[in-house]
Amino acid sequence: QSRLVESGGDLVHLGGSLRLSCAASGFTLDYWTVSWFRQAPGKEREGIACISIRDGKTYSVESVKGRFTISRDNAKRTVYLQMDNLKPEDTALYTCVTSRSCHGYTNGGYYAIAAYKGQGTQVTVSS
Repeated sequence: QSRLVESGGDLVHLGGSLRLSCAASGFTLDYWTVSWFRQAPGKEREGIACISIRDGKTYSVESVKGRFTISRDNAKRTVYLQMDNLKPEDTALYTCVTSRSCHGYTNGGYYAIAAYKGQGTQVTVSS
């Protein structure tokens, strides 16, 4: 069965780092744009980073720019989210999804129509 599997979430202290992985099982990521979403308790899910299959360009929202880096390794069928200088407000369930384009990845409907979605990995940042 084709699916995405996230890993790498953990409990870290303020200022710490984590690298999340998004691996494809049963299909290849070679033809897909991949985005990372996160949802904190009581808050709406938000798209935070995207890497385009078309040209390799990366995009990220202001709240994580300069701290989070999205990258991909097609040989390993994996997309990564390197997270540095973590803050308590980064605490959330992080999920990756696939789509055809990064266009609109910060919009609410983007997640709903994504082709594949993972179950998520929990990131908790303590102060």
